[in-house]
Amino acid sequence: MIPSTSGTGADVSQFCIITDTTRHVKVTIMGRALVPDISITDPRLLVTMPEWLNAATGLDALTHGIEAFVSRAHNALADVHALNAVGLVNQHLVQTMRAPDDPEARTGMAEAALAAGLAFTNAILGATHAMSHQVGGLLDAPHGVINGILLPHVIRYNAASSPDRFVALARSAGIPVDGLPADEVAEALADQVRALADEVGVPRSLRSLGITEEHLGVLAQNSLEDACLTTNPRPTDAEDIERIFRAAL
Repeated sequence: MIPSTSGTGADVSQFCIITDTTRHVKVTIMGRALVPDISITDPRLLVTMPEWLNAATGLDALTHGIEAFVSRAHNALADVHALNAVGLVNQHLVQTMRAPDDPEARTGMAEAALAAGLAFTNAILGATHAMSHQVGGLLDAPHGVINGILLPHVIRYNAASSPDRFVALARSAGIPVDGLPADEVAEALADQVRALADEVGVPRSLRSLGITEEHLGVLAQNSLEDACLTTNPRPTDAEDIERIFRAAL
């Protein structure tokens, strides 16, 4: 497999996502047989992406890194890849938007996507992806764009019960953390994720994609069935998910 985007991690992942166009949901399939035998990363291919896809897949890589690091299944090997991915996205994504032919920035984002893929295929993900899959299944909207909208809200939700893991993530993202309480650091990380999404042109609300209050109950119930929710660091029920969706409206 040779990726032509810098975000999905499909070239090193044991996951694939199937869209059920009858029920309007996305279903996660997991298995080692899905991992390609050979993966080749060539940053030069990334210049073929349109701007919106570059932004979306970049934010997907960022979400992979953050969710893998705080996952219940996190481990020492995945942690290294997750932190590396978060740092690389924050360093290079905006530059790939400003100067699409910049080889250093493209290489950085190619490495970020690869590292993020290696992280989440070994540590799985969390509520952002469980929820994003359902919005994507309903609207056929770009996955990374939905992640960019949801991720700050999920960071705040998870950090409310266990903020400590977000300190290392914030440090990798370039946020000053020394001497600050973990909950303040997590809030700063959520703010920075939203600022990055703003800078690359991702909307702030699910409503702008077509989601309304009437969708939230079904989306919350469907999210409970997504495999990614099992490794979210905070125990989560349908009411919790619906509150996060409502905050992101």
